[in-house]
Parts: sequence; C-alpha cells; structure tokens
Amino acid sequence: MICRVSDLQRRDVICLKDGARLGTVGDVELDTGTARLSAVLVYGRPRFFGLIGRPQPVRVAWEDISLLGADTILVKTAPAPQRRREGAVTRFFSSLFTD
Repeated sequence: MICRVSDLQRRDVICLKDGARLGTVGDVELDTGTARLSAVLVYGRPRFFGLIGRPQPVRVAWEDISLLGADTILVKTAPAPQRRREGAVTRFFSSLFTD
C-alpha cells in the first residue's frame, strides 16, 4: 500500500485495548538516516474551542500500529496518559485546603 503523509493526517487513532479514541494524526516523525516512518503524532481535542490550546501531542511508535484503515488507524497499546501541568490557580486553591 502506497500512502502519502497528507493521507495520514486527520485520521482517527483508536486503541485496540479499550476502544478509546486517542485523537487525530497531526504529524509524523521520519528517521532521516533510514528514510523510514518512525512514529505518528496524535493531537487530542482542543481545549475551549481552541482558544486555550491543545494538550501535548501523543507519540505513537510505528511498531504499535496494527492496522491502517481508510479513515482510522488502530494501535495495539494506548500511550501512557500525560499528567496535566499544575497552574497557578490550582496551586492557590490546593494550598487553601491542605494542612
């Protein structure tokens, strides 16, 4: 199967383990030494209609991809969830309620 990078973009990425939608493919990583695709970067849902931004993209290694479909990509394992950064407001309120 021959596929362009632009054909991979905006495909949904689904985890086979639990059926969760991880997001859409936004970019790819290429290994310039071997000229091979090494990973896809999955972008999550935008926060507050995109005004606040997006979470950090999740890197899915090429070895974890089990099936490339016409409009979806199935991956074997879900990447580890990334911890949200603690903002100033969260620190302020947590300091009020801790001993």
